[in-house]
Amino acid sequence: MHLFGTHFGTYEVVRDSSGQAALQGFGLDPQPSPIGAAYLDLKDHPARVLHPMVRKGWLAARENPEGRGRDRGRDEFVRINWDEAAGLVAGEVGRVRTVHGNAAIFGGSYGWASAGRFHHAQGQLKRFLNLAGGFTSAVNTYSFGAGAVILPHVIGPRFKFATDVAPSWDQIATHAKLLISFGGFRLSNAQVEAGGTGQHRSERGLAAAAAAGVRIVVVSPVRTDVPDLPGGTIDYIAIRPNTDTAMLLAMARTLLAEGSADRAFLARCTVGLAELEAYLAGESDGVVKDAEWAAEICGVPAATIRDLALAFASEPALVNAAWSLQRARFGEQPYWAAIALAAIAGHAGRPGCGIAFGLTSVSTVGQPIRRLRGPAFDQGRNPVASFIPVARITELLSQPGGTLDYNGRRLVLPDIRLVWWAGGNPFHHHQDLAGLAEAWRRPETVIANEPMWTATARHADIVLPASFPFERDDIAASSRDNWLIASRQVCAPPDEVLSDHQIMARIAREMGFEHAFTEGREPREWLRRMYDGYRAAHAELPDFEAFWARGYAALDQGQAAPAPVTPLADFVADPEGHPLETPSGRIEIASATIAGFGYDDCPGHPAWLAPEEWLGSPLAQRYPLHLLSPQPAHRLHSQLELAGPSQGAKRDGYEVVLMHPAEAIKRGLRDGDIVELFNDRGRCLAALSSTRDVEPGVAVLPTGGWYDPVEDGGALPLDRGGNPNSLTSSMPTSRLAQATAPNSCLIEIKRAGT
Repeated sequence: MHLFGTHFGTYEVVRDSSGQAALQGFGLDPQPSPIGAAYLDLKDHPARVLHPMVRKGWLAARENPEGRGRDRGRDEFVRINWDEAAGLVAGEVGRVRTVHGNAAIFGGSYGWASAGRFHHAQGQLKRFLNLAGGFTSAVNTYSFGAGAVILPHVIGPRFKFATDVAPSWDQIATHAKLLISFGGFRLSNAQVEAGGTGQHRSERGLAAAAAAGVRIVVVSPVRTDVPDLPGGTIDYIAIRPNTDTAMLLAMARTLLAEGSADRAFLARCTVGLAELEAYLAGESDGVVKDAEWAAEICGVPAATIRDLALAFASEPALVNAAWSLQRARFGEQPYWAAIALAAIAGHAGRPGCGIAFGLTSVSTVGQPIRRLRGPAFDQGRNPVASFIPVARITELLSQPGGTLDYNGRRLVLPDIRLVWWAGGNPFHHHQDLAGLAEAWRRPETVIANEPMWTATARHADIVLPASFPFERDDIAASSRDNWLIASRQVCAPPDEVLSDHQIMARIAREMGFEHAFTEGREPREWLRRMYDGYRAAHAELPDFEAFWARGYAALDQGQAAPAPVTPLADFVADPEGHPLETPSGRIEIASATIAGFGYDDCPGHPAWLAPEEWLGSPLAQRYPLHLLSPQPAHRLHSQLELAGPSQGAKRDGYEVVLMHPAEAIKRGLRDGDIVELFNDRGRCLAALSSTRDVEPGVAVLPTGGWYDPVEDGGALPLDRGGNPNSLTSSMPTSRLAQATAPNSCLIEIKRAGT
């Protein structure tokens, strides 16, 4: 079977009578995503990078490295051949590491370039740079940056990732009676999984829970977070953005004050209750964090908060927090508060109950599967110790020699002279794009491996044309899933377009370590070696030739729930025999470690901290709309932006912003108007959708529109691409995680051109 593996899942390759290829859903997938089937739309797109290219201004300033970046993002490119490109790149890497040291090289990359495990741009770049002497790296993700730092402190590093915390859907349907989801369930997010999947099952899992009689409650400012489900209904509670922590704390206070807390569980399995209880009682600030207090902050009636809290404690229940909650200022707090609430109710460790982070945020959260164990592409060892949290790129580039607090450490920012990006698109992912663009002009050289002329390519100096995943063989697999896909080449790349592996090997040859990079292996030999690593961990897998001929292999294929998941169950059953990997060995409702860091933006227990930008802040007088920027339903981040589904979702060629009709009437706007979103950081255009799907005071503009700034005489550039990160702040969640916080953003909207 000829299959192609993507982050949207697996597709069968079919051909018409003329041999033209098309993609259709994998026959074993109960709900294949229609989005990934559009990958081939990009094959011959005019925006493809077809040749190695170099920026004119960079060439002209070859003898003056300090001034090279002045026109980056505003300059023209000229075509060169691969020999010239390899020589230029090798020369720059050699010059920078000799003159400034390897810490002056930032190996920027991100993990979404390909579902394939070998042709993984990030891995290929890091292997190359490690062989070249190392580089300054980045840790964590834009998606789950705050969660990945706070969870190890509270429940241990074993539970660092969202997939490690959630009970499985079969357990939820069987055992839970109440499921409360802060941030709701965006089923379009569940189409996606890093490394892909053979089967999408999240929507069926949620529907099965509803059909089994689980009461489901969504707490969100956006009604589109409430999916339509067959066989069940979902209750909706509207809340002001960024105030979930206040509601969670008030629910915890209700249980403690009204005698509904499981004191025996708390004594046996937690530490720090006394500190949190004193805070909730107002002993430190005179403010009792009860339902009436929270109602003023989050706009949810006090009776609703109280009733929901008591219901949560009175029956088997689960609280889920979407990933979007921790992508906001003080985003560590709602996760910590959710853990505290589940512990106070005594639900942690019970089948189908307790806590979950990101049910439907990606495909695999909550799946009852045995996960694949096997080798990643060997990147080697990085001799350079310097790193940043990934959301701090602007600080890294603009503040050489400065310092950054992070998770109890103080990082020194190196003086970056060379940026090499392969995979991902920082001019989509990053916040305050105008600020990033300014910082991006400081390094002496920026290199980008890119298949398309994205904003990142346009802001580079040397652009190396990289192939698409459908133009090479690979193995698509995720360590969070149970499927291996033989992702076979659908069509050949254009003549001068190379895979990231070929690009790195060509430059490694120029620098004298090609054999060390390739180990003398062809790509097919690498694939066989990697697959054999999976077989060593899972003896039931077929041999490589049988796998490649069949097109796929899966652990426990055809079994509905081969591995039910109940996180924390062993610990709760025997806290002494199976302690958590926290300092206390228990759930840390308060953390002496975090308190010891002395961060005023992340105290030693869950707390309500008012963001600088929310509807209760003074800034809301000038910018009275809270902008939320969820993941798009028609593409993956900025990938597939130029494919049919994404283009078809636009109105008159513009991204669509959602706003309540009452807010539109206030501004004299009508559905379909082209509007300008603006604040002190930026401006962008979008088409208005006037809808009651969002609450008053809220605007929703999904991420992923290609950043396209123009100078139009305004004080700030105008982004015609409709990227919300032209408006968001680069302020971090806190000094603990230094994670991204785009969902704390205030704006105003007016008719374009006025």
